[in-house]
Amino acid sequence: FQLTTNKSIKLPNRLINMKVSNDAFAKANRSVRQAGAGDRTVELFQPLGLELDQDKDGNVFITKIDKGSRAEKSGMVFEGDIIAMASATFGDDMWSCRGVGLSRVLTTIRMRNTKPVKLVLEAPSEQEEKRRRALAFAEASEEEKKLDQEKKDKLLSELLEEDKELVKKRKGFLGLW
Repeated sequence: FQLTTNKSIKLPNRLINMKVSNDAFAKANRSVRQAGAGDRTVELFQPLGLELDQDKDGNVFITKIDKGSRAEKSGMVFEGDIIAMASATFGDDMWSCRGVGLSRVLTTIRMRNTKPVKLVLEAPSEQEEKRRRALAFAEASEEEKKLDQEKKDKLLSELLEEDKELVKKRKGFLGLW
């Protein structure tokens, strides 16, 4: 068995471009290491089931979500979403992906091959982001709430019965043993 390489493979220039925007907005976003409370964050194991591309400013966005993929099943990932942050290569910190280009984002995602990848996603516009949040964080229906409450009530009654049985068994000083 011999490993051969194809020396004629060339990457498009846009993948090799390492230039990063250094305006005040970009610098402030790159210094952030955690997702905000209002950010749409999703945590997925690989393979994610996403196709990515970048715009002229180096922002990476989702062009396609594979059917049946982990991204689709999460219900929180949408085509056109911009990847604002991704998990750092190790640890729990997040890394800003704004304006850094496709190759850097892909490298960061690939490095997390045995751990879940956490992504902070944004819609291209504020109005679209609000719509996507509503879908991703939809409130449970009345029927779902009722079933959940019944389940909690049943568990609580079982715990109370167990407590009553334990109290009956205790006979020592103040019922401690």
